[in-house]
Amino acid sequence: MLPLKLPYRIILGSQSPRRVELLKMMDIEFDIVVSEADENYPLNISPFIVPEYLAKKKNEEVWDKLEQEKSNCLVITCDTIVLLPDTLTILEKPQDENHAFEIIKQLSGRKHNVISGVCVATQKENLVFSDITEVQFRDLSHEEIRYYISRYKPFDKAGAYGVQEWIGVVGIESVNGSFYNVMGLPTEKLYQVLRNEFSLK
Repeated sequence: MLPLKLPYRIILGSQSPRRVELLKMMDIEFDIVVSEADENYPLNISPFIVPEYLAKKKNEEVWDKLEQEKSNCLVITCDTIVLLPDTLTILEKPQDENHAFEIIKQLSGRKHNVISGVCVATQKENLVFSDITEVQFRDLSHEEIRYYISRYKPFDKAGAYGVQEWIGVVGIESVNGSFYNVMGLPTEKLYQVLRNEFSLK
């Protein structure tokens, strides 16, 4: 596996520090054009499809914002959700500390799914895919949850936690699937798609 030879101006449609860091770790040079698409989705679609739906929606919004020559651009957008598989409940980004506490309390001592949808698009081609990771938290005390929220303020994170932060380091028992997917970008799958569909051979 070698760095990709991509004959495009790569654009990441996200200002998420985690996604920016992960794309840099893939040795990909890119610009950022932040998508401002809302995160609303039809209530009648499966929660497993929501990340792909939102990733495509974000991608289309970034294309609308591009002012330079578009023929040489490749836009990458992503959306990540946290899902309780037994109830099919999507745990959104928390609105405040109390909401964050309630979300993490629901994750304590049980398994949940982290699903990322990715849209990779040029003017000629549009590919959408997703990845799913199963995460198991141990039982977390109320004191641990409140400490994490007050210290790390996870209000920009789906499911109200960052796997790379304190609560992930001390509280996660197992991760089945891509660790980086839990951070917000399924890097291995993205690499394969870019290499197989968009890279110079």
